[in-house]
Order: sequence, then structure tokens, then C-alpha cells
Amino acid sequence: MTLAATLTFISERDHTLMRRVHRWHAPRWIRVWMLAATRGGDGWLWCAMGMAILLAGGGRRFLAVGAAALAATAGIAAFLHLKKATGRQRPCALEPHCWATLLPPDQFSFPSGHTITAFAVAVSLSLFYPELAAGLFFCALSVAASRVLLGMHFLSDVLAGAVIGTALAYGAVWVVVWAVVWAG
Repeated sequence: MTLAATLTFISERDHTLMRRVHRWHAPRWIRVWMLAATRGGDGWLWCAMGMAILLAGGGRRFLAVGAAALAATAGIAAFLHLKKATGRQRPCALEPHCWATLLPPDQFSFPSGHTITAFAVAVSLSLFYPELAAGLFFCALSVAASRVLLGMHFLSDVLAGAVIGTALAYGAVWVVVWAVVWAG
């Protein structure tokens, strides 16, 4: 399968899912959960987690928060560049949503910046605190799902965001640990 055929295949599935999501009248509890998840993914949730780890994270706290901050910062730079380079329209710009009326933070869809940041922070912190992994991944997955269900992104946007955020997290943890070993 050629690259063009692969992209067409993905785009067709994205648009089919978008039409279904945009017409689905979700139960109230899902709407509340998705709105809370997307607002948490605006940054305050990750800042709160960082503060909690700095206060109660033990000896690894500075490494963990440093790696998460490095991964999130690299993620922001990556998605700002990629969004301008790809110029993909958001689902909410193509078709109205039946219950979500949020305004998107920018005009481009690919990749999901919320998802990149969510996975960059969740994976970074879970590598230092595996006992927190379930809660961290629940938050990251909730943010990713909210972006699709609220009509802000296509499924491929959040999948790409999860992969990019995860890769940046592993890279940031490696850099932080290597810097400590090299300096020590």
C-alpha cells in the first residue's frame, strides 16, 4: 500500500468516526467527564501532579518532575511545528457537533497537543513512580478520548499524539538520568 493510499484509508476512517461522534447524544456523565478531562488537559492537571510529586515524591521527585517538564516542553514545541506543517482542519470545523460547543485553542488538528502533553507527563512520571501508572494513564487516556468525543480531533490525531508524547517521555527520562550519571 502506498503512502497516499494509507493516508486516504486513515482519513476515510477518521471522517466516518467523526460523523458518528458528532451525532451521538452522549449521556450526561460522559459529557461531564469529557469536559473535565479536556479542561484538566489544558495544563492545570499536570501542574497539580507535578506539585504533588514535588511535595511528597521522595528522593526521585526532582528527576521525575524535571523529566516530565522536559518532555512536555518538547511536546509543545513539536505539536506547534507539526500543526503548522500539516495544516489539517479540525473535525469541528468540518461538521457541527451535537452537544460540544467548545472553541478550539487553534485552527489545526494534527497532532493533538493535549494528548502529546498528557502522555509526555504520564509516561515520564510513571517511569519514576510505577505505582502511580494506573492513575496517570487513566488521566492521559481520558484527555485523549475527550479530544475525539468533543470534536476537537480525529482519532489519528490523538493516536499520533500518544506515540509522540510517549517517545518524548522516554527520551526526556533518558536525558535526565544520563545527566545525573554524567554529573555524578
